[in-house]
Amino acid sequence: MSVVVVGRVASILAVTAGLVVGCARFDDSASKPFTPAPTIEPEGQGPTSEPKTPPPTGQRPTGPCIDPDPAVVVSCLDTTGGLTVLPDGQQALVTERTTGRVLKVTAVDPSQAPPQPLEVTRVDVDAAGDGGLSDVALSPSYGEDGLVYAYITTASDNRVVRIGAGGDPKPILTGIPKGANGNHGSLAFVSPTKLAVLTGDAGNPGAANDPGSLAGKLLEIDNPAPGNANPKVVASGIGTAGGVCPDHKDTIWFTDRTATEDRLQRLGPDGAVATAWTWPDKPGAGGCAAAVDGVAVSMSGAKALAFADADPTTHAVTTAPTMVAQDKYGSLGGAALGADGNVWVGTVNKPAAAGPLDDRIVRIPPPKGGAGGGPD
Repeated sequence: MSVVVVGRVASILAVTAGLVVGCARFDDSASKPFTPAPTIEPEGQGPTSEPKTPPPTGQRPTGPCIDPDPAVVVSCLDTTGGLTVLPDGQQALVTERTTGRVLKVTAVDPSQAPPQPLEVTRVDVDAAGDGGLSDVALSPSYGEDGLVYAYITTASDNRVVRIGAGGDPKPILTGIPKGANGNHGSLAFVSPTKLAVLTGDAGNPGAANDPGSLAGKLLEIDNPAPGNANPKVVASGIGTAGGVCPDHKDTIWFTDRTATEDRLQRLGPDGAVATAWTWPDKPGAGGCAAAVDGVAVSMSGAKALAFADADPTTHAVTTAPTMVAQDKYGSLGGAALGADGNVWVGTVNKPAAAGPLDDRIVRIPPPKGGAGGGPD
């Protein structure tokens, strides 16, 4: 079962939405972790062992905002944006899109009550439409400098900022067009010195194909630092941005949503962009997590995590991604790979379809037996 987190992982990551939304459900128990890249991932997220499904024994204490599901890390958050797993594999930084808060959450033994999230910092954002605090990424030297990079919407634009210990965001890249919608963005370090940034089209598909606009692009920034941003456009024509996720070998995967379809695309080492999978039924492709042989994609409309197998050499996706945990947690947004092979995801059920414990952060294991795993 390949893909972003596990052994054959390939099938997992593909494009979460890739499955036909109306497909049968599949087994969402764990098997093996996605095949890791041969190099250490900048954010310290390389899977190192078999995914560990929380043991069924041990019952969680009851109480407000305590989800009995042992896969749930934390409950009762505001609408989530992006997330990234910390090097210890048990903690993650999570953004609340509408409040601008960056929270540290911790996974604990299911017999314990989940600890309250710790507010690391708060950024002023304009959360109108789909704007706000979209995503967060760790500095490649996070263990030494504690720096965090974020994609935010302000009153005048969308931008990439760097946040240090003082909490004040320092602009890295400004002037990304802002619109009534299409403001969501994503970012990830693809090497120790290179930051990939996925921008939305700001509600203007024409801008996405305009070489003079930063809207609707996949950008790369070398050595990102305040006052030192010289973005290189590596892909154009992005609709509503989903997520960007490198396999830390030779490929950068990214997702978006257009008027006609949702897409899983990849940027190869030669700079060529290829469409790996499309979903004409538009299941809401969002955040992604990748390994050398697959990709996992969060789906907001299909309310599932899609795992797609990718050939470890050609990166081709030839079979429909497997839908996992469909309708179990509601709409899913951000995604990140955990060190144990599980995919951490954030729900985006607020405000329209929120349950009493929304929004939540959940750890989802890859499907048993790969993308073609048996139905529930």
